[in-house]
Amino acid sequence: MSTEKDYDKKLENFDSSEAIKGKEKHFSENKYVAKLLKYAKKMGVKISYYSLLLFYAFKSPDTPKSVKAMIAGALGYLILPLDIVPDFIPVLGFADDTMVVLYALSKVRGHITDSIKEQAHERMKRIFGVNYDGKNEIDSTLKPQQED
Repeated sequence: MSTEKDYDKKLENFDSSEAIKGKEKHFSENKYVAKLLKYAKKMGVKISYYSLLLFYAFKSPDTPKSVKAMIAGALGYLILPLDIVPDFIPVLGFADDTMVVLYALSKVRGHITDSIKEQAHERMKRIFGVNYDGKNEIDSTLKPQQED
């Protein structure tokens, strides 16, 4: 019981921006965006979009700290150069990243607002250009309310 209270207290005091200080070499917005731009086409539209949903949920001041901790873990795994399955392996390289993103999204989807969906949608248009129309295999409940 004491351990659970200790955990709750740590979570209550969790500051996501403070948690990544000193780790910017691997975990930063620039690193995330760079990796997404480098591998987006290999990861595919769906996983790229879902990772952006996580990214914008992490940045949102309305997202609870406990949710941000889960997102930080998932995006951290996506960003870090060490993977269970290295990203350069064709087809399988992003299987572990995909599973981590999908698992995190399933746990935090209740905190994905329309604003977050719209931000991810707009970023996808900039990344994929004409190859992204917002109608891809993305779960309809995770798309913005009004598309172009």
